Amino acid sequence: MTRVLVAGVGNVLRRDDGFGPAVVAELGDLPDGVRMVETGIGGVALLQELLSEPLEGLIVVDAMDRGARPGTVFVLIPDVTETEYVPDVHLANPDRVLSMALSMGVLPARVVIVGCQPEDTEEIGEPMTACVAGAIPTGVRMVHETIAEWTAA
Repeated sequence: MTRVLVAGVGNVLRRDDGFGPAVVAELGDLPDGVRMVETGIGGVALLQELLSEPLEGLIVVDAMDRGARPGTVFVLIPDVTETEYVPDVHLANPDRVLSMALSMGVLPARVVIVGCQPEDTEEIGEPMTACVAGAIPTGVRMVHETIAEWTAA
C-alpha cells in the first residue's frame, strides 16, 4: 500500500476533543506514500482530502465517546453505509463523512479509526485532561502499527 492518509479530527479548543490533532502532530516521519492532515471539526475538509487523490487507506484519529474509561485508546474498523441527506457538510461528523465518501466512490478500501475515550470535551480553551494527554503516545503507536501493517501487505 502506498497511498495512505492519516487525518487528525477534532477541536483543539475543546479539551480532549483535540486528541486527533495532537496525535497527528506527534507522528514524526512517515513512510513514502503516507501523508497526514489535521482536518479540524469541519467534515468538508476531510471529504475534500478524500476527493483530492485516490487513496488506498485512511486512518482517522479522533476523540470518541464509547463509554470506556477516559484515556482508553482503541482501533475500530468502521461499518460504513451509504449516506443519508446531510444538510450541512461543514458540521458532519467522521461517520457521516465516511458515508458521504462511500456514496461518492472515494472511500479507500481500508479505513481504520484510532479513537480515544475523552473525559471532557465541553470546556473551552483548557488543555487536555491528563488521562487523554497521556494516551497520545499510545495513539501515535497505533497509527504507526497500522501503517506498518498496511505497507507490509
